[in-house]
Amino acid sequence: MPRAVAPRVRRAPRVAPVRPAPPAPPRRRGLTSRLFGWAAILVAWGLVAGFVALVVLAWDLPRPEDALAATRRPSVTLLAADGALLATSGDLYGETVRLRDLPAHVPAAFIAIEDRRFRDHLGLDLIGLVRAAVVNVTAGRVVQGGSTITQQLAKNLFLTPERSLRRKVQEALLALWLESRFTKDELLTIYLNRVYLGAGTFGVDAAARLYFGVPAARLTPGQAAVLAGLPRAPSRLNPRVNPSASVRRAVEVLDAMVETGALTAAVAMQEAERLRFPPAPSRDAGWFADWVREGLAERAPPGRDLTLRTTLDSRLQAAVEARLEALLTGPGRAAGVSQGAVVAIDAETGAVRAMAGGRDYRSSPFNRATQARRQPGSAFKAFVYLAAIEAGASPDDLVGDGPVNLGGWSPGNGNWRTRGEISIEDAFAHSVNTAAVRVMQRAGGPRAVAAAAQRVGLPGPFPREASIALGTSEVTLLDLVTAYAPFANGGNRVAPFGVAEARAEGRPVAWLPPAPSPAISPAQAAAMRRMMGAVVARGTGRAAAVPGLAVAGKTGTTQDNRDAWFIGMAGGLVMGVWLGNDDATPMEGVAGGGLPARLFRDILEAARAGRG
Repeated sequence: MPRAVAPRVRRAPRVAPVRPAPPAPPRRRGLTSRLFGWAAILVAWGLVAGFVALVVLAWDLPRPEDALAATRRPSVTLLAADGALLATSGDLYGETVRLRDLPAHVPAAFIAIEDRRFRDHLGLDLIGLVRAAVVNVTAGRVVQGGSTITQQLAKNLFLTPERSLRRKVQEALLALWLESRFTKDELLTIYLNRVYLGAGTFGVDAAARLYFGVPAARLTPGQAAVLAGLPRAPSRLNPRVNPSASVRRAVEVLDAMVETGALTAAVAMQEAERLRFPPAPSRDAGWFADWVREGLAERAPPGRDLTLRTTLDSRLQAAVEARLEALLTGPGRAAGVSQGAVVAIDAETGAVRAMAGGRDYRSSPFNRATQARRQPGSAFKAFVYLAAIEAGASPDDLVGDGPVNLGGWSPGNGNWRTRGEISIEDAFAHSVNTAAVRVMQRAGGPRAVAAAAQRVGLPGPFPREASIALGTSEVTLLDLVTAYAPFANGGNRVAPFGVAEARAEGRPVAWLPPAPSPAISPAQAAAMRRMMGAVVARGTGRAAAVPGLAVAGKTGTTQDNRDAWFIGMAGGLVMGVWLGNDDATPMEGVAGGGLPARLFRDILEAARAGRG
C-alpha cells in the first residue's frame, strides 16, 4: 500500500515582533506663537506693575470734593486817602464772574493761547502733547506746554507747584475727575475765577482791577490778551514787574486769537497798539504799607478779606519820594549822604500823610522812619525848652551863653560867638549848646526834661545826665515828629495812625484811631511855636522858609555830622527829615540847617505845586 503521506503543515511566516514606534519629535513652535506668549505675559505683568504704580502715585491724592472748598489767605487791600490803590497782600480775589457776563474775547483769549482743543478733549490732550513735544525738540528748548486748561485747573485747585512724576500723574487723574464732574462751561468758569495771574491776584476780575482799574466785564480784547498771557509765568510777565514783557506776551496771545478766528488781524493790530497800563502805585510807599500792616492781626476780623482806606496823601507822598531821591542823587551824594527818611503827620489828629523809610524800598525795605533809632542832637532841645516853659520861663528871659562846666563835662558852641547873655528865644533859634544846658538846669534838670518829652509822646529811654540837653538819647523819626505835634495843635498829644476806614468784605469795621489828649497848655504850645518860628526866621533853620507860608521848626546835628535833622510844622502838618548813613559814617559838613531844612522846603513847595 502506498505510504500515507502526512500533510505538510505550513508554518506561519515569522513575523518580527511589533515594537512600538518611537514617539514623534515634538513640533517646534513658530516664532510668532512664542512672541505672542511673551507679549501676553509682559502685558499681564505690566498691568499689575501699572496698577501698583498707580496706587503708589495716587496714594496721597487729595479728595477733590474737599479741595474745591480749600481755604486761602485773606487779602488785605490798602487804599490811599483819595481811594487810589496803594498795596495788596494775601490772596486777592475779585468778584466771582460768570461766563455769560464776560465779553466773548476774554475766554477766547485763554483758550487760544492755553488750550485750543479745550472743547474737544476729555481732560488730557494727547495731540497737544505730541505737538508740544515736536515744537520743543525743534526749538531745542521748552517753548510750549502740553497741559490742558483742565489740568491747570486741577493743579491750581488741588496740588502744589512741585515738578515730579507723582504730581503729573495726580494732575492727570484729577483732570479726568473734573471732566466727569463738570461741563466745559463750568470748568472754564472755575478756571477764570481761580487762575493765578500774578501780584497776589487770583481770577480775571481781581487781575483786571489791579492791572487796568476795571472789572473783568469791561476788559478790551487787548487787556484780555495781557491776562491770558500771564499763566505761563505770572511773576515774570505781569505788568507791575515787566510791562514790556507783558506787552510782548499779549501780542503772542492776539496772534493766537487771530489763528483761532476769535479776532481779525486788523482788530488784533489795533488792540496791540492801544495797550496801556495805568501808573502803578508807588513802590516806595511800601514802608508805609508795611507799617500799617504790622498791627492788623490783632484788629482784623479773622478769615475775611479786608479793605483799608489809609491816611496817606498820594500827592504829598509823591513829592516826598521825588525830592528825597533828587537830593540824595545830587547834593547828598557829593556830601557823602546815602540815606534819608521823611515822615509827615496831621498835627491835629496824628494821621500819617507821608512816609519814606529810605531811598529805595525795593533794595532796602528797612524802615528808617520807624525802626532806626538815632541820636536827635539839637532837635531834642525842644523838650528842654518846653520843660523850662513849664517851670515858668518865658522866651524873653535871658540866659548865659558862655562856657559851662558840669563835673568835668563842658560842651562846645561850635561857631557861636559868646555874647554873655541872650534871650531864651535867641538861644533856641541859634541852637546855643551852653545856653541849652543852663535852660535845662532852670527847668529842673534831666528828670524834668525827660518827663516833658514823655508827656508829649516821646517814649525814651533817656539818659539821666546833663548830656540829655544836647540830644544824646536815641529816637525814631516817627516818634520825634509825633512829639512835636502838641506844639502845632495847641497842646494835645496825638498817636500816629495810618487807617482812616476799614471794611471786611464790604461791611464797615470799627477802626477808631486813638483820640488826642491834653499834654501841655495852649499858652505853652504857643510859646514853643513862637521860638520855633524864630529858628526859621533868623536862626539855624532859615533854609526851610517857604514864601507865603508860616513855617516853624528845629534843626539837629549830631557829633561829627553823623545825623542831620529838621523837624518842622507848616499848613497843619508836622514833617520830619533825617539824613545820614546806615553805618553812621560822618557826612561832609551836613548839618540840620542845611540839606534837611532844604529838603523840608522843597517837599512843601512840590506838594503845593501839585495841588495848584
